[in-house]
Amino acid sequence: MFVPGQRWISTAEPELGLGTVLRVEGRGVQVLFAKSGVLRPYAVDSAPLVRAEFRAGQRIAGKGIAFLVERIEEREGLLVYRGEGRELHEGQLDDEQSVSQADDRLIGGRTDAVQHFELRLEGLKRRADARRSPSWGLGASRIGLVPHQLRVAGIAASRHPPRVLLADEVGLGKTIEAGMVIARQIATGRASRVLVLLPDTLVYQWFVELLRRFNLSFAIYDEERCEALELSDPSHNPFDDEQLVIADFSFLEHSPKHAAQLLDARWDLLVVDEAHHLAWTPEAASPRYTLVEKLAAITPGVILLTATPEQLGRSGHFARLRLLDPQRYHNLDTYLAESEQFQALSRVADKLLERQSLDNTELEQLKQAFEGDASLQACLADTTKPEHSRELLAALIDRHGTGRSMFRNRRAGIGGFPKRLPQWELIEADHLDESTRQALLAEFHADIQQPTPVMELDYASDPRIDTLVALLERHPQDKFLLICRSQAKVLALEEALRTRTGAGIARFHEGLGIIQRDRNAAYFAQPDGARLLICSEIGSEGRNFQFAHRLVLWDLPLDPDLLEQRIGRLDRIGQQHDISIHIIAATDSAQHVLARWYDEGVDAFRTSPADGRELLRRFGDTLSRLADEHARGDDQRDQELDVLLAETRSAHEQMAELIRAGRDHLLELASSRDLHADDLAQAFRREEDDPSRDAFLQRLLESFGIHAEELGGKVILLDPQYLSTDALPGFAEGPVSVTFARDVALAREDLPLLRIDHPMIIGALDLALSSERGNAAFMVDDGLPPRSALLQAVYVLECVADRSLDAERFLPTQPILATIDTKLAERASFQPSDASLRRAADRNIEVPRYRKFLAKLVPPMLEKAEAAAALRAQSSIADAINEARETLDAEVARLHALRAVNPSISEGEIAGAEHERSALLGALPQARLRLDAVRFVVSADFLALR
Repeated sequence: MFVPGQRWISTAEPELGLGTVLRVEGRGVQVLFAKSGVLRPYAVDSAPLVRAEFRAGQRIAGKGIAFLVERIEEREGLLVYRGEGRELHEGQLDDEQSVSQADDRLIGGRTDAVQHFELRLEGLKRRADARRSPSWGLGASRIGLVPHQLRVAGIAASRHPPRVLLADEVGLGKTIEAGMVIARQIATGRASRVLVLLPDTLVYQWFVELLRRFNLSFAIYDEERCEALELSDPSHNPFDDEQLVIADFSFLEHSPKHAAQLLDARWDLLVVDEAHHLAWTPEAASPRYTLVEKLAAITPGVILLTATPEQLGRSGHFARLRLLDPQRYHNLDTYLAESEQFQALSRVADKLLERQSLDNTELEQLKQAFEGDASLQACLADTTKPEHSRELLAALIDRHGTGRSMFRNRRAGIGGFPKRLPQWELIEADHLDESTRQALLAEFHADIQQPTPVMELDYASDPRIDTLVALLERHPQDKFLLICRSQAKVLALEEALRTRTGAGIARFHEGLGIIQRDRNAAYFAQPDGARLLICSEIGSEGRNFQFAHRLVLWDLPLDPDLLEQRIGRLDRIGQQHDISIHIIAATDSAQHVLARWYDEGVDAFRTSPADGRELLRRFGDTLSRLADEHARGDDQRDQELDVLLAETRSAHEQMAELIRAGRDHLLELASSRDLHADDLAQAFRREEDDPSRDAFLQRLLESFGIHAEELGGKVILLDPQYLSTDALPGFAEGPVSVTFARDVALAREDLPLLRIDHPMIIGALDLALSSERGNAAFMVDDGLPPRSALLQAVYVLECVADRSLDAERFLPTQPILATIDTKLAERASFQPSDASLRRAADRNIEVPRYRKFLAKLVPPMLEKAEAAAALRAQSSIADAINEARETLDAEVARLHALRAVNPSISEGEIAGAEHERSALLGALPQARLRLDAVRFVVSADFLALR
């Protein structure tokens, strides 16, 4: 029975300290863990809680006093402890108390197998190491370790809170970068409530990306969901029901009520994709912009994503930056003047980087930029000296206007991309009858509409099928990815191809469930699997098919960014082959006109144009009209089309030059100077090289009855046939195939990548460490001297602090092992012999027979062990304090130094860093020890003496 005021401990999160029951309502109970600032709701019948009951002889503390408990009373469901002439009600207890029954179990002879103790100790060590790592929360993410993505995510995630604009070029992985920041913020406790706002066309893509790549299960909110939640309680805010939410702008624009509820719900982190669609001018703002502006003003963390280059709309970039920092970016004219200045300085930075001589104009620009700084002025005497150019370049980067708010990487700067080779698969117009021409025109009209209308499609006699079959036959060893506009096309293509080719075919469309899509994609990924995967547009959203290098464009989208998404399924960093892009079209058809515009005007089949959306805005209406007229046989078609292609090509060249000339290299260099630029890459390098990691994860799962079977190709089948508990996550639907290899997980999105921060492993480890199993053990060590016995006590050092401080990066919950002999001397170097550990499972020791001498020996040995552990704990705490002080002092000092030369550093950011430093340095010294496990080790003859 839960009663308000009672003290309970979370077995899943013991580091939270003692919790207090606030209220009990129906089948739910709310528990406040005040020290860590966490309020948890639980279901009464399944709460992972254990009552914090102390027994006589234990020491308790509260209200500034501490004493040994002599007797306990119960008053109206609450405990009252008495001892040494003092009294404490359980509600008065400090939030930090040592609660363990390990010693009782050992003395009572209730011990577990030695391997369970070993597994428990290793689990504590590994969790501590993982929790300290900058990659905690990202290890099990299905991401390639791409340097620029790791750099951006590492820097952004280290900002407290992150307020950044991710503006990488199309195809460089902004969604992955944002997902990494989200996952890291959640894993470290920096954010618990996250809102992702999107155009409706991106909702599903983000849902799948966050789930499949980052193991984050977001809830999609729409009108129907909100109304369903409000049925039971109309006064309830439906957005309070979920911590992780995806919502689309259209739904909120049509429902002011739900938009107001969204604002009232309060969030820790806001993410907005396609931020360039948030329209703003100094005179007016669109409803979407206004909504985001209100949210950004009350939400600590904000991440905006856009692929639009700054040079194609600087006022738009200013509008996005003012969402992040309205005090810094408050005047458009000032921002434009600064942009011009830094554009000029960016060209100087390029010369400094190459150690080239500067002309008089460039030297004068630097003199003005560094006015008042004698050291930098002295460097201008000879800018070709390496030490001078480095110092000047670093100073320019530090002064960069938007360098801390915005990240932009370019494909040309990143490198590692394959060539794109367009392959035209044209069908002569003379071979088409009138009905086929009309069918192609109707298909084109449907394709360029949003949403695509439902059509009856029959490709049995479509000449494009013959072309596709011939293409498959010409390259019998290659895999082909075909992407088309709709699910209806996928089904019609599969039906037409069924009797025309012997090649294996898989399909991928929104009508299939997530699991079936994964299976079909996996079939395509297998070397002996399908040779052709037919996808609807959903296949171009976030999937990685880079094991293939032939893309078939059955049709073309009107949106250049969508075409880039299609090509991006194969054109990825790490692709080992050049990409063959097969464009199937009938000459003189609307599809052919669109393909020519992309090829001759935009150059989209050979490059990744940054100005595609702008070109479509300018020429889209003319393009659609001419495509339609061309297909109808208008006499003026060729001349007008040539004019359109020439105008598009000219505009594209002008904008490409504008972007190139206006390239802000300082912005690209800024991240390389950040203190956290290499944190993630270094962490992943360390963890990927751990040779014993996978074996531990398998042993952990096997301890719950999960049998692991190797299927080949680095795939492991986890079979829960003998599962010992239903509480282990991930096995509700039976056996699960997984992998420990990152490259396999990237190719097979149906396979979870197991690391210690995967939800399945986190759940298994929490269950193992919150249970009694392995917390008391007894063993014989043949290597011990005769007549000797040792007590090994495992204490856990915990820092109970507000989770948002992420104290565990400095002092993770960690085990401290103290070994004491019967003479009460510490034996710090003792390790059980490998032979004895192997034999332990075969030795049948009736431990209850030895309760009497255990009751006599264990208490004084345990007291000595606690004293030894306390000394070691103080050393660990001191090291953590020194590391935190050094790290945070450097961060605060750097912010102050940057503030002096860069107005992008706000007083609020500095104040936040100083507050965090103060809070952490106050919390770390309060870390406490908790007894977790004990093991009694005796020599072979010891038992015979008893």
